[in-house]
Amino acid sequence: MRLAIVPSKEEEFSCLNKQRMDFKEDSSRRYRHAGDLTGEPPTREFSEITIPVPWGHLSGKWYGPQDVQPILGLHGWQDNAGTFDLLVPLLSPDVAFLSIDLPGHGLSSRLPDGCYYNVTDNLYVILIIMKQYKWSKVSIVGHSMSSIIGFVFAAIFPDKVNMVIGLDALKPHQRPPTNTIRTMETRMDEFLKEDERNQSKEEPPSYSYEELIERIFIGTFHSINKDLCKHMLARNIKKSEKYPEKYFFSRDRRLKFYNYMVGSQELCIEMAKRIECPYLFVKARQSSYFEDKKYYDEVLAILQSKSNFEYLEVAGSHHVHMNNPERISSHINDFLKRFGPVSKRSSSKL
Repeated sequence: MRLAIVPSKEEEFSCLNKQRMDFKEDSSRRYRHAGDLTGEPPTREFSEITIPVPWGHLSGKWYGPQDVQPILGLHGWQDNAGTFDLLVPLLSPDVAFLSIDLPGHGLSSRLPDGCYYNVTDNLYVILIIMKQYKWSKVSIVGHSMSSIIGFVFAAIFPDKVNMVIGLDALKPHQRPPTNTIRTMETRMDEFLKEDERNQSKEEPPSYSYEELIERIFIGTFHSINKDLCKHMLARNIKKSEKYPEKYFFSRDRRLKFYNYMVGSQELCIEMAKRIECPYLFVKARQSSYFEDKKYYDEVLAILQSKSNFEYLEVAGSHHVHMNNPERISSHINDFLKRFGPVSKRSSSKL
């Protein structure tokens, strides 16, 4: 793995694995942070990193010192590493933070044609990152879908986790069985259509920058303030070859039909019982519970019975960590000071 510092775009993209020529040749039409489009400096200096994986590469943003093991930051569904652009600058400067684009998101490789995206596949993504950097344990900060991934990972691999911070989605959501069956049927049909579109290699519909901002704003149900949508947009778009002043979404369109099902409420309860690590969960008051609240409350009660579980409720939307990062940063800094890997020298090979 090699690192390239943000100010040099050419140097940054030269760090890619030479076998991943599809991404390297596209580099002039890809963007790492909002400033690549607007001319602003990054919210905090970072290094763009690439991690080889069997199907291509994972991309990410490494903030802070590179001689300590970083916190692993994981984003929500159809988001990308830009999700932490506004929170990380408020963390202690000695905190190392690696914000990753999950497969098919941001600048990371898509899964091969014909492969289906499942939420639990991201457990393997965490394990492969740990193997590459030679971490025996991992510290996770996850938002939404990745908050759920952190919950599941901590339950399945309790000996591999230092700590978890979950943002606004506590656990795998429960749906009525009839809804679940119908969702499986329609998602698979739509996934097949998108898989065929990917294989056609045709350029997706393109839009002006302002239209893309509007689409992000509407697509998140106004969860991200419109003036901040640029931080989520940059890594998810590519410049059109057909229309020089337009862009299109470059994230894998198959992600829209992700298989998010993990298991029953009984399984969630057993997972909660198995979690041993220090755990901070942040709930945004103006955000949905994404399921009948009784399921959420049942698991929360189990976690709250543990001495190392902490619960924080704040005013804000589902993306409170972007709109109002100051409301949670002091709590996260305090938690990291007590349980984070800052003082532990990393054995990572950079």
